[in-house]
Amino acid sequence: MLNYTLSDLARIMNGHLTGDGCLPVQQLLIDSRALFSPDGALFFALRGQRHDGHLYIGDLYASGVRAFVVEEIPAEPFPDASFVVVGNTLAALQQVAAQHRRFFAIPVVAITGSNGKTVVKEWLYQAMQRLRKVVRSPRSYNSQVGVPLSVWQLSDAYDLAIFEAGISYPGEMARLETILRPDVGILTHIGEAHQEHFASMEEKIAEKLKLFIHCKTLIYNAGDARITREIEKMDALRGLNIHAWKAYESAADMAADARPAAVSVIRQASRDHTLAEVHTPREVFDIRLPFADQASFEDAMHVVAFMLFSGYDAQTVTAAMQSLAPVAMRLEMKQGIHGCTLINDSYNSDTESLAIALDVLGRQTQHASRTLILSDILQTGRDEDELYREVAQLVTEGRIDRMIGIGPALCRHQALFADNSRFFLSTADFLQAFRQFPFNGEAILLKGARPYAFERIADLLEGKSHETVLEVDLSAMINNYNYFKSLLRPETKMVVMAKACTYGSGTYETANLLQYHRVDYLAVAFVDEGVVLRENGITVPLMVMNPELPSLRTMVMHRLEPEMYSLPMLRALAEVVAAEGLRGYPVHIKLDTGMHRLGFQPTDLPELIAFLRQSPYLKVQSAFSHLAGSDEARFDDFTRSQIARFKTMTEELATGIGYRFLRHILNSAGIERFPEAQFDMVRLGIGLHGISAAGATSLKPVVTLKSTLLQIKEIASGESVGYSRRFMAGRPTRYGVVPIGYADGWRRALGNGRGYVTVRGQRAPIIGNICMDMCTVDLTGLVAEEGDTVVLMGEHPSVTEIADMLQTIPYEVLTDIAPRVKRVYYQE
Repeated sequence: MLNYTLSDLARIMNGHLTGDGCLPVQQLLIDSRALFSPDGALFFALRGQRHDGHLYIGDLYASGVRAFVVEEIPAEPFPDASFVVVGNTLAALQQVAAQHRRFFAIPVVAITGSNGKTVVKEWLYQAMQRLRKVVRSPRSYNSQVGVPLSVWQLSDAYDLAIFEAGISYPGEMARLETILRPDVGILTHIGEAHQEHFASMEEKIAEKLKLFIHCKTLIYNAGDARITREIEKMDALRGLNIHAWKAYESAADMAADARPAAVSVIRQASRDHTLAEVHTPREVFDIRLPFADQASFEDAMHVVAFMLFSGYDAQTVTAAMQSLAPVAMRLEMKQGIHGCTLINDSYNSDTESLAIALDVLGRQTQHASRTLILSDILQTGRDEDELYREVAQLVTEGRIDRMIGIGPALCRHQALFADNSRFFLSTADFLQAFRQFPFNGEAILLKGARPYAFERIADLLEGKSHETVLEVDLSAMINNYNYFKSLLRPETKMVVMAKACTYGSGTYETANLLQYHRVDYLAVAFVDEGVVLRENGITVPLMVMNPELPSLRTMVMHRLEPEMYSLPMLRALAEVVAAEGLRGYPVHIKLDTGMHRLGFQPTDLPELIAFLRQSPYLKVQSAFSHLAGSDEARFDDFTRSQIARFKTMTEELATGIGYRFLRHILNSAGIERFPEAQFDMVRLGIGLHGISAAGATSLKPVVTLKSTLLQIKEIASGESVGYSRRFMAGRPTRYGVVPIGYADGWRRALGNGRGYVTVRGQRAPIIGNICMDMCTVDLTGLVAEEGDTVVLMGEHPSVTEIADMLQTIPYEVLTDIAPRVKRVYYQE
């Protein structure tokens, strides 16, 4: 890494420096939550539609950061801080990265496309790390901020860089091209992703091709005529060396092609692999790829084309491709043995992904203790002493309570690590000593290179489990959260409903995620739910929607804020608060505007106001109401009448008690359909799980209910399956048994052909009665084997489809999933 001072970077940014320009800068920071160590940190206070990094300068200053890039110096004094004032902090970050890139003459490979960018990058890294010293983008760092942070990693320690670039809107790629200035470009598959922001597919392809206007060479699938046409249209790409590849079904098809590519491939796919006969002007050779699907074949061929362009022979290319490992695109979190949380990030073994995983480990505030199980980091091409000094520094900054190192390199460098570390030469050695480690009530991060087979450790730490699991996609959840936030005014706050185990997806895990993303409020149904969150490190304001008299003291002890819907409840709470010696305890007043469940009606307001005016023990934090039919257009007039009634009642309440408070009436559907009624805050519930009342296409399903085919059997025509012989085979039938039943929340009403599941993307009807622990599905005519994954709820069938089958609502389907179904949390 080059040695920069703050003064150096201020000149690059054309910024105005105030303070000590001699401060060294080693790391660029855009997220105050991602701070590992303040040493050499420079924070860019980025501004967006709904965030402002300037608000977190105080927190970072308290953590030891002293260098900041800002658009305005904060009014609050920070005596030792140094500031660089610029017009646009994002542009300044990009300028710094672009200048840093210019200092290095190593080849830079830039990858873009709609699908496959990260897989191609990771496979190219796997193939090249044995041959070159490679630096690459961490995970999916391909955005306007991710690309600069990726480029900042460049140093003299590397001789090849692989970066990915992603865009969502026209005009974005030019900025990334200025930063990257790639030598070689790879354009992956072009699909529908982000198409909503482009007038046509051709416009999107042309925008992506702008990344390559200064490239020497471009690699792409010449079988996609759309890309070829756009390349030929662009004057800026004239003279570009095209090293494309093209696939054929047969040798005859290849021979008949009037425009062959530099690399031609005849593809033969089987169930679990693909045979590729590769033709170049110099040679013909075969590659056996350990993947059968079309997408993986395309991604792999980009890597093959790059290696051939780089001059590697058939033997080297073949060896690299046969050793490709599946790319772990997600980090999994699941319940472990003895009350532990297991974070499995195996097979992403490098310092960049280690830093990201340690950050996730550090967020597990429900546990007082954190353990890292780490293998040697293989084939980096870096000096071993330098590499493990960096690893030791990351572990120190990650505040690990215990580390277990596995591998000869870690053993050789164990002196670099703290006394709380143990080292083993192999995974087998650690497994023999496993019982010496009392794993109990802690967060455990598994980080292992593929040859160390950490799945054997994961099996022990997970313990026994039901084969049916509910996968919770935390990345999709945040995507949905951000979608609803984008519909709000910047000043509008949001409370997220975490009641009923966050609609079945898990209480603490989702609450911790939302706290990390700085949600304003969380809401639970009952006091005990709030207590569990407080005991597990959740510190954001917590609203209790259904408090009960016996639990009021517990509620106050845990700083939970209750909904108040009656005067007797208010009086009881005031007595508890007074007995605790407190004043001004926050309460949330429930108003009945037409739902006619709990709440104060208009005629109750005078007595309510009189009580609140004379009581010093309670303070109205918010007033709210529930809409009865905001998701149905036929009730729109009634919804508007509720909103008008709410406005009148809250104005009377505020005038009567003499101060303002937060007001909120919109639920998920209301946020989408009645934006004029945002008031001060909104409540997000089912929308967090990807359910839209307005047909929004950008929402993603959060939960996927999965099981497995335990057994496959065949019966003759006239035979029956299951209790009461409800399914009678009218033809020879092949069917599978799936270990999920109504005790798991898989409703009995889905049986007998009403519901279906998917196996390998194929629709399989549920036949016969659903039992307590099992159900059966018709596999006749389908490709399926014992052990195959069965998707019961996810993209197909969706939770909305299942609700329609059952003539109920998605809320009920989600909350029905029983606790015995293990929740597995993952994020990209």
